[in-house]
Amino acid sequence: MLRNSNITRRQALAALGSITAGLALTACGASQTQSTDAASPSDSSTSAATEDVTARVASLKGPTTIGLVSMMDTTSGVPTEDTPTEPAEGSTGITYSYTISGAADQVLPLVIQGETDIALVPSNVASVLYNKTQGGVRVIDVNTLGVLSVVTGDATVGQFEDVAGHTVYLSGQGASPEYTLNYLLGQAGIKDQVTIEFKSEHSECAAAIQADPTAVAILPEPFTTATLAKDPSLSAPVSLTDVWDRYAGGSGSQFVMGVTIARSEFVDAHPAAVADFLSRHAESVAAVNGDPAAAAPLVVKAGIVASEAIAEKAIPKCNIVCATGEEMRSALSGYLQVLYDADASSVGGALPGDDFYYVG
Repeated sequence: MLRNSNITRRQALAALGSITAGLALTACGASQTQSTDAASPSDSSTSAATEDVTARVASLKGPTTIGLVSMMDTTSGVPTEDTPTEPAEGSTGITYSYTISGAADQVLPLVIQGETDIALVPSNVASVLYNKTQGGVRVIDVNTLGVLSVVTGDATVGQFEDVAGHTVYLSGQGASPEYTLNYLLGQAGIKDQVTIEFKSEHSECAAAIQADPTAVAILPEPFTTATLAKDPSLSAPVSLTDVWDRYAGGSGSQFVMGVTIARSEFVDAHPAAVADFLSRHAESVAAVNGDPAAAAPLVVKAGIVASEAIAEKAIPKCNIVCATGEEMRSALSGYLQVLYDADASSVGGALPGDDFYYVG
């Protein structure tokens, strides 16, 4: 079972066996690698070593970006929300620009309109985009597992079933949090006993339960840690990952919160850039998980949390991973199957085809 699994740079590159033979990865000290499939040397007049490729990366202000901050820092600089970075001046080969947004609905148009190449999004949103664009995106890695918790000031809430009769504040309408919560409420037999109120951002959910401690919020890390630090009267008695394992664990699925997708056109045109991104993403995840204290200032710079101390404390709870290939396919397809069986609209009306999974 995939639990906080990190892959090395070598493993990430090895997983991408479909990349054009002879393509070289260059940028910020990336090593050269060779593989097979895609275009043959005679089909490609330009290698990655001589081709200027800028990968535009969009992510969300949350755990998925935490796993990316080390890569951002070394390749282009950590952006602030909605203020993209520019590729390093004078650099050649594969470079990166980044945009951080506050909500998934700000990222979707960028993908659909071709204004970003790679995006870190909620897992079910990736499936919705695949269906909406008729195969126009592929998932290239799983970046975040379950990070949601029940947060409340009501001491009577000790287990998931105790949220019955409460108003639950939630950010993530139309994305993984909403459909996961609905599925779990249904499995617990209390769906009709809960009123869900959506907020545009997690910070609004936190503010709502601070104003009314008897209310309940579903918050992700690192916002859960930040909220509890700000108001010690609140607690997080229930992890939705544990609830998911209880109700859906028998299906072999995992609670996959976030994935990384790329436009299919970009994948086909620049397979070496995809390989470079995956290897750097894996390194970044390993760096962040391996040294939360060093990553904390970058998390603060990205505007994800305001305190380095809270960032450092939250990172180990964020379930940041970089899973590719068959490991990615197994984890994600099982999760999407559970959501599809519960509500087909949650994944865009149909499960993605095999071409959705970029397994190398």
